[in-house]
Amino acid sequence: MSTTASDDGAIFERAVARVRAGERAEVVASALLAELTPDERLWLLDGDGEFWSGMATMGAAYNAEPIVLGEIARIGLPGLRFSDGPRGVVMGRSTAFPVPMARGATWDPVLEERVGTAIGSEMRAQGGNLFAGVCINLPRHPAWGRVQETYSEDPLLLGEMGAALTRGVRRHGMAVAKHFALNSMENARFSVDVRVDESVMHEVYLPHFRRVVEEGVDGIMSAYNSVNGEWAGQNPELLTGVLRDRWGFEGFTISDFIFGLRDATGSLAAGLDVEAPLRQQRAAYLEEDLDSGLASWSDVDRACGRILATQLRFHAAPRDPAPGPEVVFCPAHRELAREAARSAVVLLKNDSVDGAPLLPLNRERLHSVAVLGRLADLTNTGDKGSSHVRTPHVVTPLEGLRAALPTAQVRASLDSADLSTAAQVASEADVAIVVVGYTYEDEGEYLGADGMNAPGVRDLFPPFPPGVDIDRMASQSGHVMGDADGGDRASLRLRDEDVALIRAVAAVNSRTVVVMVAAGAVITEEWRDAVPALVLGWYGGSEGGSGLADVLVGDVDATGRLPYSIPTCEDHLPPFDPHATSVEYDRWFGQRLLDRDGHAAAFPMGYGLSYTQFRIDDVRVGGLDEQGFDAQVVVTNSGVRRGRQVVQVYAVRDDVADCPARVLVGFATAWLDAGTARTLSVRCSVRPLQRWVGGGFAPAAGRVGIEAAAFSGDPDAARTTLDLV
Repeated sequence: MSTTASDDGAIFERAVARVRAGERAEVVASALLAELTPDERLWLLDGDGEFWSGMATMGAAYNAEPIVLGEIARIGLPGLRFSDGPRGVVMGRSTAFPVPMARGATWDPVLEERVGTAIGSEMRAQGGNLFAGVCINLPRHPAWGRVQETYSEDPLLLGEMGAALTRGVRRHGMAVAKHFALNSMENARFSVDVRVDESVMHEVYLPHFRRVVEEGVDGIMSAYNSVNGEWAGQNPELLTGVLRDRWGFEGFTISDFIFGLRDATGSLAAGLDVEAPLRQQRAAYLEEDLDSGLASWSDVDRACGRILATQLRFHAAPRDPAPGPEVVFCPAHRELAREAARSAVVLLKNDSVDGAPLLPLNRERLHSVAVLGRLADLTNTGDKGSSHVRTPHVVTPLEGLRAALPTAQVRASLDSADLSTAAQVASEADVAIVVVGYTYEDEGEYLGADGMNAPGVRDLFPPFPPGVDIDRMASQSGHVMGDADGGDRASLRLRDEDVALIRAVAAVNSRTVVVMVAAGAVITEEWRDAVPALVLGWYGGSEGGSGLADVLVGDVDATGRLPYSIPTCEDHLPPFDPHATSVEYDRWFGQRLLDRDGHAAAFPMGYGLSYTQFRIDDVRVGGLDEQGFDAQVVVTNSGVRRGRQVVQVYAVRDDVADCPARVLVGFATAWLDAGTARTLSVRCSVRPLQRWVGGGFAPAAGRVGIEAAAFSGDPDAARTTLDLV
């Protein structure tokens, strides 16, 4: 809002000084609120931009600059200055990190915190103070179009990685977690009602949100979908009952963009503080509802108090020194992106060829390499919706391999449909590397005609100004947040042309490596046996090709481990209807469902090969308290080179009805030199063993088996038992 001659732009800074001196932010926020006019209080409750002009700006370049919500220049309040995510800063020309599901495959919260710090610094350098990229929805089914934006199918791993990103970002800005809650369908996100039992919701779909709240996340963004009959953006049970009353959340809540709430006054009463990103429903209806008594000024002041207190805490807290613009896409961040990319690569198969595992490739013995497939030299960092990072340069797999193999002849055949040329190039090479998988056309954020024509959606727009053709907007597959075409996946298998390419190359070269670019599980049964080596390379970010090459040539160990399970058949998964208007979520999905039904995974949760060999020789447990216990695990590198093992601790029990037989309770990583051993301390949580009974969690009781393993169901796991009482 504008400043006048009598304004005192230092009011907010003086309030910050009071919090810095030790006063409670809520008390100071209440005093600050008294300084605001009624119009200024309402101004805090939505975005600052007018709707249609703001839509036009976002359509030209979504979030190229901070999206401002609730700035009041008269008192010096900067407001919320929004940057989207999660694979980097959407603003400007920033560093693209691997997508979160790839980073989940690192199982490394320390690395993720460093990524968060880098993202926070690039946001701050470009004028932002709020990163809305802590994406922690649980993917109930791998066909979900935005599975790339989250970390894992397991609530514990999901929560720990989200908490790590939150810690890192908060060294420079506020962090927002999303989408609250039960958001894991894309095409139907504006119309689907997710029905869920209270116990399932608290035991399975909310623990990761609880974890980031405990970590101090500043904001929670609501989801588009409905939960048990009420839209998430105006759901009092979620926004107040769970967040405030049960978890004690002190930050602010914010709607998902444009379609995130259906009732301006109802959302405010339910506990939704900020409507994003523009002046839309609240600007149109809230003042009138206040005048008529339908809305309450006490609800307005409650929301304003939370918004102000969060900003006061943020500005009063110590932060890292402010970076300059040169930090954006700087060499250090590019190197960090490369580290994340190589740490994420999962080696799924590595058979022997001529008496030795095919990978890693031996530079000294390689004279010619064939790199094949339509994705081999494609800039492919993930979907092109609201998470798209317009990074200045992307190292493709072909570029990365050429840089890593300077003395070898690297030939490419990039037309997947031209099988004869691909086969000819592959037949003349020492090794063939086939790059297959997906792009933003196959999976990602979606807002096409189906979404725009969902019941009630068009009613959320303000009156259309002259020249706005809503029918044309609805017919376009793109939208104001980017060129998002993918939506939910139509298949869990590769395209037919990719399978044909793999078979054609494998038929002429026994030394064939397949690199899959994807985010969620890909079923590989019809072609996997034809090749000796299979790598999950992910959407690798700005330095994805370099990180992939680092692993393929053995400059580093293959360290990635699956953050989910890969089934052998679609029938082994929960049902998935991308156009459903109502769906029931239960506790059975992923590895838990495979275990319950007795189906062996193609690759189980946590699986991944290394270039060396590890043994987990012993596990001992102790230090049990209300939150968890300690596991001491002996890990040995029995191979011939340095490598990293991810030790996963699972609790196993079969004495509780309607409960997974095996759940992840802790994990830790260890780098070991060849021939060395180490005792690794793993802090484990008992929360995955607790049950929701009578409106609260019942402490876990009884005896459980403990497995220290390389993956879920590892037959070579070290075992012991633990009495929980």
